This record gives sequence, C-alpha cells and structure tokens, in this order.
Amino acid sequence: MGSPATATRSAPEIAQALQDTRVRTQGLVAGVADDDLEVVHSKLMSPLVWDLGHIAAFEDLWIAHRHGGLPLLRDDLMDVYDAFETPRAGRGELPFLRPNEAREFLDAVRERTLSLLETERADPFTYELVIRHELQHEETMMQTMALAQLPTGGIRRDPSPGGTGLETVAVRGGSYTLGAVQDGFAYDNERPQHEVELAPFEIGAVPVSNGAYRAFIADGGHERPGGWTEDLQREWRVDGLHELDPDAPVMHVSWYEAVTFAAAHEARLPTECEWEAAHQSEMLGGTGHVWEWTSSHFGGYPGFVAHPYREYSEVFFGDDYRVLRGSSWATSPRVAVPTFRNWDFPERRQIFNGFRIARDG
Repeated sequence: MGSPATATRSAPEIAQALQDTRVRTQGLVAGVADDDLEVVHSKLMSPLVWDLGHIAAFEDLWIAHRHGGLPLLRDDLMDVYDAFETPRAGRGELPFLRPNEAREFLDAVRERTLSLLETERADPFTYELVIRHELQHEETMMQTMALAQLPTGGIRRDPSPGGTGLETVAVRGGSYTLGAVQDGFAYDNERPQHEVELAPFEIGAVPVSNGAYRAFIADGGHERPGGWTEDLQREWRVDGLHELDPDAPVMHVSWYEAVTFAAAHEARLPTECEWEAAHQSEMLGGTGHVWEWTSSHFGGYPGFVAHPYREYSEVFFGDDYRVLRGSSWATSPRVAVPTFRNWDFPERRQIFNGFRIARDG
C-alpha cells in the first residue's frame, strides 16, 4: 500500500515530522502533574500515561520490530499496550509504566526509530503510520484532559465560524468520486476510490451552534421523538449551555441528540457520501471545529482490503458504529484530510463531536 508520492519523502523530512509530533505530545502534558497522568479520569478513557506508553510501544512494534526486524525493546509490555485486547475501562488496573518510565521508554524507542531511518530499509509508509498514530492519540488525550478539566498544553479552539447551523446550501446531484487517491498516505478504510450517484440535497452551511441547540432545549425539543431507541436512556447535553459562546458549534453531543435535533427542524443528518461530496464542492464552512456525525454506519468501501492490520478498522465494521467526518479543533492538520473517516458508538459524547443538518434537495 506504499505509493510513489509517499516513497519520495526524504529521511530528513520524516525525522523532522517525528520531532515536531513528539514536541507537540510533550507540550500537551508538560503542565500535568504525574498523579494526574496516572489516574483514571473517566471510565471511557485511558490514564494519560497509558497513552504515552502505548505511543512508544506502537512505534517500536511497527518500525523497529515489524519493519526493521529487531527484537522488541520491551516485549513484556506488549499485552499492556495492546489497544484492541485491553479495553479502556480496564486500563487503569494494568501494570503500565509510571510517568518517568514512560518518558524513558519513549526516548529509547525514538532512538531506535531514528537509527533505522538512516538505513536503506526505511519505509515512509510505516513512518507516516507511526506519526499519525501519535497525533491521533494526542487528540484522545485532549479528550481525557477536557473531561478532567486539565490544561491542554496551550492548544485552543479556533474562533467561531458564525451562523446558527440552520442555514443550508444546495449541492448538485450527480456522480462523485469519493475516497483517497492511490498516491500518498491513507488509511485502509479510505480506499479504494469509488463512484457514487447522489440526488440533489441541502446541507448545513456550518455545524449547528450552541445558540441554536440551546434554543432547541429551551423549547422542549429534547422531549420529542427522534433517534433514541427504546432500550437506551435518553441523556441530553443540557447543563452549562448558557455559559458557552452561542456562535460556536455545539460540542459533546451524541448521535441520538443530533438526529432528534435535525428531525425537529424537518431535517436529517447527511450521509458521509453527501458530506464528502459537499466538501469537494467547497460548500462546507466551519470545518475543523468539531467532528460531525453522519447518518452512515461504519463499513468498508467496495473492494476494501485491510492494511496493514485488521484491527485498525475492519473489526469495527457493522451497525454498532456511526461515522463522523471532518476534524475538530484538537485534530492535527496532518490528520485532518477530507477523506478521513472517524467512528464511534452513537451514544458517545466524550469526543469533540457536533453535527450539521441536511435535507433532500
């Protein structure tokens, strides 16, 4: 799954990207006390220091071990830092490295990574995978820090895009080519490129704002039927809304809340195909503020091939997850490409997620 565009990247460029990413990670937790790094702030999230150790273990596994053929630096830690085998709810009980040990592990792994980068065996795809993996965990850590009300290393939200999110723009129907091109880096679930036929539709010019959502709650809109299932408790984002910037996109809302809000405004959520088509048509304002729920279940595109491992996306395909598109204020620009597909359980709201509405054209 490498590509000419990826393969032409030089070792100095890759080394600089590795360094820039690590500086961002270190800056993120620089002001966090060791006790706060170790504690479980939410059952939905890992201890922050687990993320640090996991970043190092993933890097060592993919670059030094699987790509470079070297023995693992800490084989005894692989089970502890296996994200698929150790659900978040139980990670606080694992024998993970303490903060100073995790920092030393990060440094030791990085030394091996850079030494392999100087050899002819260096694979730019694998290095890019490791860089983006660390950047994605930075955002996960920021989610934990937001829940714990910890400072996020100087990373702040962008100015509000303006608009209520109730204004829509028209998108033409027709054929669209969706998905990532073959050249360059992309995750397996972004490929292969494929054609879709879409009917005309309207989509929110910007994500729904705090002000519009607050008015919806005040009007009793959250008591109306919507996307909730009978066996799921109706939990609503209602507290603290009056303290938020009314023009900023509403954040930390579940898929069910988004569906119910849309239905109350004679609208729906866009499909992920519609979202990407609207982005191609340069119709979307306010992207990059919040991840945006879509109506789509997470699955593979026609002709999907898992790469480089099934556990990145294929094991999550099915009806349990809904797709989110775009990016949030906490997402690195390196990750925030228009073909990127995020996903989560529809009841989750700990991520920096919001939504925009859509209607048939």
